[in-house]
Amino acid sequence: MRRPPTFLLAAALAGTVAGPLACASSRPAAVPAAEPTPPPLAALAAQRIVVVPTQRLREAGALGWLAQAGVPRDYLAGFDAAIAAALAERGAGGSWVMPQDVLRSARRNPTYATDPYALAVSSLEPSRRPPPRDAPLAEPLASQLRAIVALGDARYVLLPVELRFERVTPPAGAAVEGGTESGRAVLRVALVDARLAQVRWAGDVASEGAAAFSPALATSVAARLADLIAPR
Repeated sequence: MRRPPTFLLAAALAGTVAGPLACASSRPAAVPAAEPTPPPLAALAAQRIVVVPTQRLREAGALGWLAQAGVPRDYLAGFDAAIAAALAERGAGGSWVMPQDVLRSARRNPTYATDPYALAVSSLEPSRRPPPRDAPLAEPLASQLRAIVALGDARYVLLPVELRFERVTPPAGAAVEGGTESGRAVLRVALVDARLAQVRWAGDVASEGAAAFSPALATSVAARLADLIAPR
């Protein structure tokens, strides 16, 4: 961090003082603390963002958690509610359009908006590498998101592509509360500029490792997603 000009002037003047006393009383200059790096999506907190419903739920590995989750759409609806709650807790998203708002708007405009649960997200799924920043968005997803943001009077979309349960192998000797760590929930999420049809950011957000399926998995992922926008 660059020091203010007044600090540089004071340091130069101090260097002109001669004699043993000046040398004995000198102290190393304090190094200003580095400012913390803002989270990658911090700029979203002041924007109007549309958060669409989480599109897919699947299991990677023989965990058996998918069956315990019940009806996928019902589970994802609860997960979407956890995302909205986590953002509200941090004071972010006050003017955001949340998944339930998107669904209500789509139902009121069935001839204009696509089904918010059936977006063409194949190009963003975890089996593919996250697209680079400003990568063009494929059709028909680009047109689908433009229609959604037009109804929400916004520009950017936070798109939870897929929530998956995957097996985790803990490091040798590692211990996990409740038993051996066996799995976690991971969300692939993308930030899209719907007007320009560009991917601004994409990546994975993972929960803590767990020995068994529990509601805390969804809560953990939602909280970590909120951390990318407004840390605690």
